Amino acid sequence: MGRLTTHILDTAHGKPAAGVTIQLYRIDEGSRMLLTQRLSNADGRCDQPLLEGDAFRAGQYELVFGMASYFAGLGVALTDPPFVGEVVLRFGIATPEQHYHVPLLASPWSYSTYRGS
Repeated sequence: MGRLTTHILDTAHGKPAAGVTIQLYRIDEGSRMLLTQRLSNADGRCDQPLLEGDAFRAGQYELVFGMASYFAGLGVALTDPPFVGEVVLRFGIATPEQHYHVPLLASPWSYSTYRGS
């Protein structure tokens, strides 16, 4: 059965990013519908999949990570506005019976992602 998971790594400090707000939206015909909002745990992950079962279906999705709030909470001096504020990742699910893992590697100045396993 397919599911969607994520993992956030703080590349500036070399550790998992705990306490990051994560929002998941489904995109239907240009409109966004919030499906869930979570906080990352001490390992930079969510305790449960973001999406699974009958709710996990083909389509366009968007993950929004509150990275500026996370870095500010660590006492990192950020510009105003922050260079990396909210990280928005829009991606497609083509095969909902598979596991989609979408990691985020982030610092106050950069980020990257990929489809993990």
